Amino acid sequence: MVSKPRKTSQRKASTAKTGTRKKSSARKVSIADTKGKQLVIVESPAKARTVGQILGKKYVVTASQGHVRDLPKGKMGVDLDQDFEPSYVTMQDKRSLLNQIKKAGDQAKTVFLATDPDREGEAISWHIQTAAGWDNQKNPPKRVVFHEITKQAVEEAFEHPRDIDMSLVNAQQARRILDRLVGYQISPLLWRRVQRGTSAGRVQSVALRMVTDREREINAFVPQESWTLDALLTKADSQDSELRSFVATLHSIKGTNKRVNAGTETDIRAYESELKDAKFAVDDVRRRNVKQRPSAPFTTSTMQQDSGRKLRFTAQRTMSVAQQLYEGISVNGEGSVGLITYMRTDSVQVASSAISEAREYIEEKYGKSFLPEKTRLYKTRAKSAQEAHEAIRPTSIKRTPDSLKTALTADQYKLYSLIWSRMLASQMADAQSEATTVNIGAKCVSTSNEYVFRATGSVLRFAGFRALYMESSDDDDSGDDKKTLPPMDPNDDLVCSSLECLQHFTQPPPRFTEATLIRAMEDNGLGRPSTYAPTIGTLLDRNYLDKEQNRLHPTTLGITITDLLTEYFTNVMDVTFTAKMEDELDEVSRGEREWVPMLKEFYGPFEQALTSAQEKMPKVKIEEETDEVCDSCSKPMVIKTGRFGRFMACTGFPDCRTTKPILKKVGVLCPECSGDLVERKARGRRQPFFGCARYPECEFISNKRPIAKPCPECSGLMVQESRSAVSCMKCAWKETIVEDSQELTAVGD
Repeated sequence: MVSKPRKTSQRKASTAKTGTRKKSSARKVSIADTKGKQLVIVESPAKARTVGQILGKKYVVTASQGHVRDLPKGKMGVDLDQDFEPSYVTMQDKRSLLNQIKKAGDQAKTVFLATDPDREGEAISWHIQTAAGWDNQKNPPKRVVFHEITKQAVEEAFEHPRDIDMSLVNAQQARRILDRLVGYQISPLLWRRVQRGTSAGRVQSVALRMVTDREREINAFVPQESWTLDALLTKADSQDSELRSFVATLHSIKGTNKRVNAGTETDIRAYESELKDAKFAVDDVRRRNVKQRPSAPFTTSTMQQDSGRKLRFTAQRTMSVAQQLYEGISVNGEGSVGLITYMRTDSVQVASSAISEAREYIEEKYGKSFLPEKTRLYKTRAKSAQEAHEAIRPTSIKRTPDSLKTALTADQYKLYSLIWSRMLASQMADAQSEATTVNIGAKCVSTSNEYVFRATGSVLRFAGFRALYMESSDDDDSGDDKKTLPPMDPNDDLVCSSLECLQHFTQPPPRFTEATLIRAMEDNGLGRPSTYAPTIGTLLDRNYLDKEQNRLHPTTLGITITDLLTEYFTNVMDVTFTAKMEDELDEVSRGEREWVPMLKEFYGPFEQALTSAQEKMPKVKIEEETDEVCDSCSKPMVIKTGRFGRFMACTGFPDCRTTKPILKKVGVLCPECSGDLVERKARGRRQPFFGCARYPECEFISNKRPIAKPCPECSGLMVQESRSAVSCMKCAWKETIVEDSQELTAVGD
C-alpha cells in the first residue's frame, strides 16, 4: 500500500502572507468597469471579496496582490552618493495588473487605498499611487485604514479617509534600504569566502547569533551534582482515606535556619542513616490565598508563542492561518466575514465595545462570579507598540468556535479557538488557589539532633478564567496544580514509611524553540511583529538552523557564518545595536527623526567594516567527516551543505562527483519490503515525508510519521495523525494516545 503526500489544506487558501509580504506570481485578474463607481484597492483577493461584499455595488474592489514595486533584483538599487535614493522598479509579474489598476482608477470617481494598517501596507499604497501617476493629481487617492474587516469597521473607515502617512512610508523605505545595504553587500562576500547560496540579514543574522550563543552555553555547561532526602509520611492513626501519604523533603537544621546542602551521595547517606529512626511531627502549617490574573489578549508574538506550544504550529503556519481568518471566511448566513482583527500588532489594547461584548457573554455563559467588578485593562510591554492598534481578538465573541466549526478548516478552527478563548479569558475573574506550606520536625533518636522537612501543596478553590484558558509554558506543565496535602494541624504526629535519596544535576539553559526565540527577539527589541516568522523561516530554509523535537540548534554552516560575521561586522551582529536601529525606525514612523541622516549614521561604520572584511576575511571550507566511503571510488565521504540542504559528497571531487542524500532512519521497517524507513525532505518543502531507504526499488512513501508500535488489529504500519492520535495505514483502526507516550513515539521523533 502506497500513501502519497496529501494536500495540507481542505480548501484553497487565500493568498496568505506570512510576516512581510512575499512576492509571488500575480493572478490574472479582470477589473470590473469603474465608470461612475469608486475603486478600492486592497492587498489580497480574499480581502477584496470580503470588503466588496460589505461595501456593495457602488464600489469595485480589487487586489494589488502585495507589492507592485520593489528594489531591482541583481543589483543594489540604492544610490549611495545621492542620499540613498532608491531606484524602484515595477515587478515583472505585476506590470499587467498595475496597468489594469491604473486604467480602472483613471475612470473611477474616487480611488481608495485600503491596504493593511501597518508600515508595509502604507508603503504598498504609496507605491501604487506613485506607480500609477496619481500622486500629482488635484484629488489623489484617499487612504482608509481598518483593523478588522467587519461592516461597522469598514464603513467607519470610509467615512474618515486620510492622506498617505509619509512618516510610515519613510520608515518602511529606511528598513528596506537598510536590509538591502546589509544583504547585498555582505552576502556576495560570504559566497566568495564560504560557499554559494549563503546570505546575511540585518535581523536574521543576529537571531542566528542568539541561537548559536545558546548552543555554546549548553556545550560549555558543567552540571553540578546535588542530593535530596525525601520522606514518605502519613498522619498517625489516620483511618480517613483523604489523609493519604505525602512526600516531604529535608529542608534545614531546626533552630538555625541553616539549609541542608548535600553535594554528594556520601553526604545524603549520612543524613539518611541519622534519620532512619526519627520521630516526625507537624511544627506549623501556613496557608495563603493566591490569585492568578489572566494573560492579556494576543499580540503577534504571544499568538505565535502559544500557537507553537499548544498547537505545534510553526510561526509561519500560524501567520498564514491568521491571515485567512482576518481576510474573511464564508460563514453561513453572513457571507464572507473577517473573523479576527489585524494579526500584525504589538498592542494589547482592546476596543471598549469588544470588552463590553465579552463581559456580557461571560455573565450569560458562566455567571456573575466569573466576571470581575471592573473591566480589565492591559499595558503593552513593548515601548514601540502602536496603541492605536488593537490586540488580536475575534471580531465578535458571539461567533463561538463551535458555531464556526463547519465553516473552518482544521487549522483555522484550532487557531480561532485559541484566539477566541484568550480574548474571553482576559476579561474573566482571577483564579484563586490556596497554597499550603507544612514544616515538619524530625527528631533523631540516636543523636537528639532535630531537622525540618518541608512539604508544599496547592488547591484550586475557584477556577475563574482557568475554566476556559490557561497559558502554556515552554519547559514545564504549566497550569497544573501542585500536589494536594491532607489536612494537618501543629503537633500532629506523622509516621515515616520510607526515606529516599535522590540525585539531581543542574541543567543547562534549554535550546530555543520557535516560541522562545520569538519571545527572546521581542524582549531584545530585535525585529517587529511582521518579521518574527519570516526571520526564523529564512534561517531554517538556509540550513543555518535545524529543528529536532521542536528545538532549534545551529548547523555547522550556521555557526561558521555567525563566527565570521561577529568578527568582521561587530555592530551588525550586536543585539543592542540592532535594537537601537529598530527604535530609530520607530522614531521615523512617528515623524520624530529623518530617515536619510539615520541611514548615513549607520552606513559610515558599516562601509569601513565591509572594506576590512573584504581584505581580511579568510576562505572557509565547511565539511563534516563521516564513516561513509564513496561507492564509486572508495574515497571518504564528507557532509556538505548546498542550496537544498546537507548532503554527502566524495572527497575525490572534482575527479569523482558522487553524492548521496543524508537519510535519517526512523526506527521502523517498510511494510512492503522490510527495508528501513527514512525521513526525507523534498525541495521547497520544510516538512519531511517518509519513504523506504531502498527507493527507487521500493516506492513506499507516507506523509505522516511512522511509529514503532504495529496495529493491534492487523499488525499493519501505524502513523502519527496528530500529537494525540495514531492510525493504521492498512485498516481503519485509530487510537487516541497520551502525549509523549514513549511506547508509541517513533524512534528519532
